[in-house]
Amino acid sequence: MSAASRARGARVPAVPRRPAWTATLTWKAAVFITLMCCALAALLGALVHVSVTRQTVDTSRDKALSLLEDVTRAYEAGEPLPPFAGVDPVGLPPSLRDLATRGSRGTMVADHEGRPMMWAAGPADGRALAVRVDYSLSARTIGGLDQAILGSSVLAIAATLLVGWFAMTRVTSRLHLTAQVARRISAGDLDARVNDPRTKDPSRPQDEVATVSGALDTMASSLQGKLLSEQRFTADVAHELRTPLTGLSAAAELLPPGRPSELVRDRVRAMRALTEDLLEISRLDTRSEKVDLDVYALGPLAERAVRGSGTETAVRIVRDVRVETDRRRLERVLGNLLANAHKHGRAPVELTVDGPVVTVRDHGDGYPGYLLDHGPQRFRTESGSKGHGLGLTIAKGQAAVIGAELEFTNAPAGGAEARLTLPEYVDPAPDSDAPSGSSQE
Repeated sequence: MSAASRARGARVPAVPRRPAWTATLTWKAAVFITLMCCALAALLGALVHVSVTRQTVDTSRDKALSLLEDVTRAYEAGEPLPPFAGVDPVGLPPSLRDLATRGSRGTMVADHEGRPMMWAAGPADGRALAVRVDYSLSARTIGGLDQAILGSSVLAIAATLLVGWFAMTRVTSRLHLTAQVARRISAGDLDARVNDPRTKDPSRPQDEVATVSGALDTMASSLQGKLLSEQRFTADVAHELRTPLTGLSAAAELLPPGRPSELVRDRVRAMRALTEDLLEISRLDTRSEKVDLDVYALGPLAERAVRGSGTETAVRIVRDVRVETDRRRLERVLGNLLANAHKHGRAPVELTVDGPVVTVRDHGDGYPGYLLDHGPQRFRTESGSKGHGLGLTIAKGQAAVIGAELEFTNAPAGGAEARLTLPEYVDPAPDSDAPSGSSQE
């Protein structure tokens, strides 16, 4: 095996992903507040600790130096030294002893017999004369102060986190509501509104969330008005065209046989088909369609749709399943996909049934970029192509009505590929006598 083959076969270690909740605004705010509180508590604690320690040490140092002066006078007068003083006493820190023998005075805190002491030493005939002062009380004072600083810091951080969590929860809940309304609007619920109470009363100050909520409501109202106007226009145009088209169709049948009459009849049929498509789109826009669901074997339904389309399409059934759908609407979706593949693609056109997924593929240039990015758009087609862009729009709308998902992609090997995923039927009684591939028609 070559090095390249081993490299291709080697497994790339998976990078562990952080939990999703760590990306939330509440989590980030909690981490930020905690870090800031810890930094502030550490800074204030250090300042208090240094200040109190300095005062305590200065007080003990002054006391030890005062005692050293008294002991020095007693030593020079030949008087006996008190128990806490002596010349080169046991336990005197070596560094302080060296300092005193060089003729200088100094102080130092060091342990003596298991207790902290404040030592003061000075020169005495080439040796070190030293006194010690019990530093235990001062050390306990500083230790107690450090514990108090730590405890108060923990309480302050906990209280700050609690208040911050409450405040951030109120903000994030409003943001979640705004996002939920935005998703409802994008799904087609044009009546959805945030209705933030802060936007209703102009006298109340508005925060950033209220501003965003108000802008979303205004955008939704404007979008709803424009879409309703477009839907009414489409429906009105389609209805107004039906009457003259009916008369024109009747008049065309009265024309004498010949090429001119055939052209007129062909254009009348095209106009009638366009009008029916516009009416169907207007019904889809108003969500007035009602489905007639039943359970069918998907393979025979797909074959029936191919026969009804009158196109030369290769049908391949990999795995047949039963689906719960509206047969007429499913045939409408598949018929439009097949018509689009034959009209704008190139042969061969293939229809594949693999479980609840039906794929229609041609071998042309593929779907245009705008369709892959934004889905089919009515009255928009590639330059130079024939059609009105309504076939795929209707297919997409009818697929949504029957609860199916229609995706448009371009095959890696070339050609447009439409993938329709239907809701698979789950038999509540697996031991039923009905065969799994049966079809109800």
